[in-house]
Amino acid sequence: MIDAFIRTGPLMDPSSYPLWAQQLIKDCSESKRRVVEHELYQRMRDGRLSGRTMRQYLIGGWPVVEQFSLYMAKNLTKTQYARHPGEDMARRWLMRNIRVELNHADYWLFWAQAHGVSLEDLQTQDVPSELNALSDWCWHTCATDSLVVAVAATNYAIEGATGEWSAVVCSTGVYAQGFPEEGRKRAMKWLKMHAQYDDAHPWEALEIVCTLAGHNPSAALQKELRRAICKSYDYMFLFLERCMQQEQEQRQPARARAELAEG
Repeated sequence: MIDAFIRTGPLMDPSSYPLWAQQLIKDCSESKRRVVEHELYQRMRDGRLSGRTMRQYLIGGWPVVEQFSLYMAKNLTKTQYARHPGEDMARRWLMRNIRVELNHADYWLFWAQAHGVSLEDLQTQDVPSELNALSDWCWHTCATDSLVVAVAATNYAIEGATGEWSAVVCSTGVYAQGFPEEGRKRAMKWLKMHAQYDDAHPWEALEIVCTLAGHNPSAALQKELRRAICKSYDYMFLFLERCMQQEQEQRQPARARAELAEG
């Protein structure tokens, strides 16, 4: 008999999910917090991120955005109709949302172009290798891991953190005001879409994970899920840290010139 989880409470309430899933959320919370509360997003929100760092961020993030629908397509191939309630749920959800993710690549390009970054720049990928680690990890988990683990690592972890950090950037109007009024809506579309729509998306992914794993998944599966989710957050953190390294390197010469002038 399949030990399928069936949610009865509100979608976005942690208590609606099994105890093991509630513990999973807690165990991964610190890794997630490091991403969502990162200095880079605070500086972006306040319009204090240099153009060079913003350019590196947009180029480095492109592979994940451009390929996200492909990650989901790989997970779709792991499903079989009527084999398991969780697979049926994942099958419908992935098929519905793959098309949405295709549009998100267009919106990222609009954002990049507003900062003077062309499609050719995005495709050339002239960025430090650390910025490619996140996309490599997403491809790896969706190509080699089980459906439940790959959905947890990408649709739950990455989309969840992305919805929260984009909400941080959009929490004031400062960043948006940095764009000319005639192109502001187009430039902000990717951020606005994720800050407003993605809050439900990761919870839907969590429901799929719980339906696939059941009420009492093995300790080994729980460990694998925790590792995959935290790894996604950790690669996001590595990405941000590398971008901030450049930001700090740029600030040091300016600081040195200011101190020299004062001296």
